[in-house]
Amino acid sequence: MIRVDGVNKSFGDNHVLKDINVEFQQGKINQIIGKSGSGKSVLAKCIVGLHDVDSGHVFYDDQSFTAMDRMEKKDIRRQIGMLFQGGALFDSLTVEQNVMFPLKMFANMPPSEMLDRVNFCLEHVKIEGKNELFPSELSGGMQKRVGIARAIAMNPQYLFCDEPNSGLDPQTAIIIDKLIQELTDEFNMTTIVITHDMNSVMEIGDNIIFIHDGRIWWQGDRKDILYTENKELNDFVFASSLMEHVKEALRGE
Repeated sequence: MIRVDGVNKSFGDNHVLKDINVEFQQGKINQIIGKSGSGKSVLAKCIVGLHDVDSGHVFYDDQSFTAMDRMEKKDIRRQIGMLFQGGALFDSLTVEQNVMFPLKMFANMPPSEMLDRVNFCLEHVKIEGKNELFPSELSGGMQKRVGIARAIAMNPQYLFCDEPNSGLDPQTAIIIDKLIQELTDEFNMTTIVITHDMNSVMEIGDNIIFIHDGRIWWQGDRKDILYTENKELNDFVFASSLMEHVKEALRGE
């Protein structure tokens, strides 16, 4: 579980996050949605410590991450897995070497155990046997799978995914969504996903946080979205006539 308590963050005169109070649930897909510039990415960076907060606290299982010293924060970061928007794989490294990278950096285990862990992770994302391929030899969806395998290599308690479906076709995006959901359930992780993909929200959103103008404007699950009277959320989610038809169809089920 991750809890954000009264967090504010400004850059000069730009007050980006305004008294943010929110809890991200363990074993759930916690999605952060909102317009570009609303503060989604800044919030995620504050949670993992890439930005210092101006006021307030971030708690990891009731431990104040904000109040920790450098070494204590390092211990928490070892429990965090991150899937970046573009995959962020090292082009000059093989699949195996990419997934092994965090293990070499942070894990104290012999090479044979590292390799076992790499193969375990590759099997879980369903790309076993691709160890010796390079990222350029993989499709976009397979690159995302390698990115997920690397993100879970350290057996994290917390998983952060930044636009995991960016650049993927709809069918592959569904596969990645289901994979993130399966891993969250299996390992009981606290998973936080920043997304603009409304199909993803409607498919796997257990705990959805809508940020508007730097504030938590709405929170609920994918079923609650169908019945919300929140104007700003409706304007964001159901911006197209197609989505309005989807909303009406789902309400009629």
